[in-house]
Amino acid sequence: MTLTFTLNGARRRVSVPPLKRLLDVLREECGLTGTKEGCGEGECGACTVLLDGLPVNSCLVPAAHAAGAKVTTVEGLSRNGRLSNLQRSFVNLGAAQCGMCTPGMVVTSAALLATLRGRVPSQDEVRVALAGTLCRCTGYQKIVDAVRAAARPARPAKSSASGKRKRAAATRARARAAAGRPPKPAARGTAAPRTGRRGAATKRRRAAR
Repeated sequence: MTLTFTLNGARRRVSVPPLKRLLDVLREECGLTGTKEGCGEGECGACTVLLDGLPVNSCLVPAAHAAGAKVTTVEGLSRNGRLSNLQRSFVNLGAAQCGMCTPGMVVTSAALLATLRGRVPSQDEVRVALAGTLCRCTGYQKIVDAVRAAARPARPAKSSASGKRKRAAATRARARAAAGRPPKPAARGTAAPRTGRRGAATKRRRAAR
């Protein structure tokens, strides 16, 4: 049969046996090997992809069920070669671990965050959502932390008060220079700027000795 569907935002057409697994179509026909096969029985969740926005075990889904549907794999979460916020969070917090379960974890987490629309899920909510995806590295806490961190809004970087004062002083100095005015004398207790006039006076005193 000829199968047409939307894969990671692009239309795809492949000719496959109707009972071929979606997992095999993605890896063999479409070359997207990010989706992993773990148990092959729908127990481990490593092969999870999104079918019309819902997480499914692609090892249990016949390819024919994807006809006309939207399929999203772990590759489809990035944009223009840049990892999504969720993917970066997994990397930054060490949640990727061996990598076998990571695609299923990330895809399932993306579906969870999409339903929350910006709300940070509780640890229990993350654990319930990921209950069908098994991690054999026993590192669930990092995964939970990564999902919750990705849901938090980005905060602007804080600048120190001294940095602000230095930038303000530099701005004033540039304004004085642009106006043709001499540099402002240094405050008491700070090193005085060395100017050409001061240097000439020093030379005259030394010559008079």
